[in-house]
Amino acid sequence: MSATTRTRRMTATAMLSAIATVLMYLEFPLPFFVPPFIKMDFSEVPALLAGFAYGPLAGITVCLIKNLFKIVATQSFGVGELFNFTMGALFVGVAALVYRHHRTRRGAAVGALIGAAAMAIVSVPFNYFVVYPAYMRFMPIEAILGMYQAINPDADGLLACLLLFNLPFTLAKGLLDAAVTFLIYKPLSPMLHGRRE
Repeated sequence: MSATTRTRRMTATAMLSAIATVLMYLEFPLPFFVPPFIKMDFSEVPALLAGFAYGPLAGITVCLIKNLFKIVATQSFGVGELFNFTMGALFVGVAALVYRHHRTRRGAAVGALIGAAAMAIVSVPFNYFVVYPAYMRFMPIEAILGMYQAINPDADGLLACLLLFNLPFTLAKGLLDAAVTFLIYKPLSPMLHGRRE
């Protein structure tokens, strides 16, 4: 790789990281579907763009940088940022790795699907064993479960809530990020790769 190419990739990765940071702050709740503390954002889209354009490490770097900036204003004592980085890195890393070996539109779609599924599945034990035990230091489990049960009174126990709400939400979030990425990747590809078309 030439010095020019390396510099262009570093610059583009930095720009995508900045965009991801802004998008991470533009989060919004999805009322009636998940509790209000679970919010949607599209900050994985720039990371996925970086992963498809430059490889898994670039995409994971974007996930890391956006969370390092977000942790400055954290309201979760860093737990939310750790979760966001881990899930984003898994999603983007898997998607970009599959695409690296199958550089077609189908390869990108399969990679994004596998990445989103992996992120959704891993989110359950990560939430159960890491995130929620940390939150329970500041909020009783009854209050947390109450927010889930306000949406579905039949939700019984933390694991059931994670399977019923968090897993499908995380999967849907990954698929939405992938859909947006597919819409904008081709028009942005010449700029990302320094080509004129």
